[in-house]
Amino acid sequence: MSLTQEAVTEALKSVIDPNTGKDLVSTRCIRNLAVNGADVRFEVELGYPAKSQHEPIRQMLRDALSGLAGMGRVEIEVSSKVVAHSVQQGVKLLPGVKNIIAVASGKGGVGKSTTAANLALALAAEGARVGMLDADIYGPSQPQMLGIGDRRPESLDGKTMEPIEAYGLQAMSIGFLIDIDTPMVWRGPMATQALNQMLKETHWKDLDYLVIDMPPGTGDIQLTLSQSVPVTGAVIVTTPQDIALLDARKGLKMFEKVGVPILGVVENMSIHICSKCGHEEHIFGAGGGQSMCDDYGIPFLGALPLDMQIRQEADEGAPTVVSDPDGRIAATYKSIARKVAVSIAEKSKDMTHKFPNIVIQNT
Repeated sequence: MSLTQEAVTEALKSVIDPNTGKDLVSTRCIRNLAVNGADVRFEVELGYPAKSQHEPIRQMLRDALSGLAGMGRVEIEVSSKVVAHSVQQGVKLLPGVKNIIAVASGKGGVGKSTTAANLALALAAEGARVGMLDADIYGPSQPQMLGIGDRRPESLDGKTMEPIEAYGLQAMSIGFLIDIDTPMVWRGPMATQALNQMLKETHWKDLDYLVIDMPPGTGDIQLTLSQSVPVTGAVIVTTPQDIALLDARKGLKMFEKVGVPILGVVENMSIHICSKCGHEEHIFGAGGGQSMCDDYGIPFLGALPLDMQIRQEADEGAPTVVSDPDGRIAATYKSIARKVAVSIAEKSKDMTHKFPNIVIQNT
């Protein structure tokens, strides 16, 4: 009995994407299925970057087809395609940027900037084109973390700044434009204007994701970004400590009020493991991030330990995802990045580019 397309499709329905929890047929990831005698060929197009997952998914599909009688050669091409998704109503997308991810915390000192850097690098490691905007005008840290604090942006057209590249990221920060010891003694409107210029006058080049490292709190800069910048979704960073969670909840509520979806919560410093004896201790409390997610019905993206390696590598200008790409902590960051990307992929797509501009002229 010869193979049929229907039999192959039915067999493929049993394969569940481990990152979405859904089968690849119903989510329309299977493309151009062709059955030629005993041979089968098709493509799999994922809506999120997952280079490390391509081979495991390919093998799962092969295993699902291996039980079909008369199966011959199987060719499977797995790829990822990231598209622009919807943002706040009435806000237009930025040229050269498909999706913007705001990484925020209500409180300083919870490891937000380190998380933002490693999240951006993890998305890039999975095959995405990623940018990093350091929105903390008063305390920029991304130039140091990415090891490019001595660089200065250029302008090739006299109108826009070229982002500075590091580890495959396109980066922009006020830290590139001022001396390292110069304090930014600016009132809110000046800081907001500087941020808008960096965001909109940087020549971003075909980014799948622009990660914005937000300043702590819920002040002028946060409101400006939330109301006038096309943010696809926000990631909240906190520690398990009750005081940090109080402020993280305020940050979450701010995004909710301006219509920015919360992609999930990352819990930093969740546990300390002694480097000498291996003793585990919840220095800042336990389960706070998960409890917050349960209260608001949002995803818990992952927990990261209080680990000297994370701090040292960020201080040295080579965050964990690039310093130790195959390590346990980098794997956690990559898992968080995939969850963020999947959450974005499941949002409705941006359709504004489908509609023509209407211009009314007197004739």
